[in-house]
Amino acid sequence: MDVITTALFSAARQGNVPVLQEIFAQMENLDVQDERGYTPLIIASYNGQLEATEALLNAGANINAADLSGNTALMGASFKGYPDIAQLLIQRGANLNTQHGNGGTALMFAAMFGRNDLVKLLLDNGADTTVQDTRGLTALDLSYQQRNDAAVDLLQVAQ
Repeated sequence: MDVITTALFSAARQGNVPVLQEIFAQMENLDVQDERGYTPLIIASYNGQLEATEALLNAGANINAADLSGNTALMGASFKGYPDIAQLLIQRGANLNTQHGNGGTALMFAAMFGRNDLVKLLLDNGADTTVQDTRGLTALDLSYQQRNDAAVDLLQVAQ
């Protein structure tokens, strides 16, 4: 990875918007990937960097780019529990029902990890409750497995 690309990933991880702005002026492809396939947008979202996520989107980063396992920025925000970032991604058109390599979705991540505010947000914005992972499990099934009663209630109402 060259110096500019390394700086781009570092600034995304740290939420350093002034450095990101400088890099945007020098670099066209903001969807470069590291060795795991992470893009700067995925890194910013996963690390809870709302302003950096917004700056990357404004500069043209692909909102639905996926890492080598098929995970997107929305999945990362849902897994980590960042409703403000998830809301931004949803407002900007993130695909709610993208499935990663094992068939998981942002809704499944939110349900499995007890991010019930995100379960509600995703459902309110039209996430599909019928999507199944590679084992044939839905977000509701995963909520039962995790004994996440709040998510079970939300998902049952949504069906």
